Amino acid sequence: MKVLLHICCANCAVYPLARLREMGHTVYGFFFNPNIHPYQEYQRRLDAVHQLENRFDLPVIYRDEYRLDEFLRNTVFREALRCRYCYHTRLKATEQVAKRGRFDAFTTTLLYSKQQQHALIAEMGESLAKEKGVPFLYEDFREGWKTGIALSQKEGFYRQQYCGCIYSERDRFLGKNRLSSKKPRP
Repeated sequence: MKVLLHICCANCAVYPLARLREMGHTVYGFFFNPNIHPYQEYQRRLDAVHQLENRFDLPVIYRDEYRLDEFLRNTVFREALRCRYCYHTRLKATEQVAKRGRFDAFTTTLLYSKQQQHALIAEMGESLAKEKGVPFLYEDFREGWKTGIALSQKEGFYRQQYCGCIYSERDRFLGKNRLSSKKPRP
């Protein structure tokens, strides 16, 4: 099949790309991550995907948009639902490109990370597939977690320390438990 692989970052793409090719699929990448914060982080991840494209002979479609304002407007006061918004935005865009490009299926590297809400991502992908008509290729890429890390390190790809949004950057430094235990100042 001709598969469109949404790429959140080069690190998370290495194993899914290898696995999809091992299954006999022709793979194209799609980079669309509009809410990575700060902009310098977004740029580092984008540069790493360009390296992935060149080193692994992977054609990549780039939707190079930085839409932090839009992300914040849609998540402020709904911070607990931010991942749902983020996943849906990326998967919907991937499905749209897959449909226009006459791909046989679409999938995402978000299914590789042990840090993501795996079941929610799979559910959203399946829902979009039913609604829009392009099949969602589900694969539990987490099985290759250690292999992907080793391949990524071997390639020297930039390794980020948090998911990407402004909230996950905050959580990286403050920790989720510390945030909920803080009492408001008088």
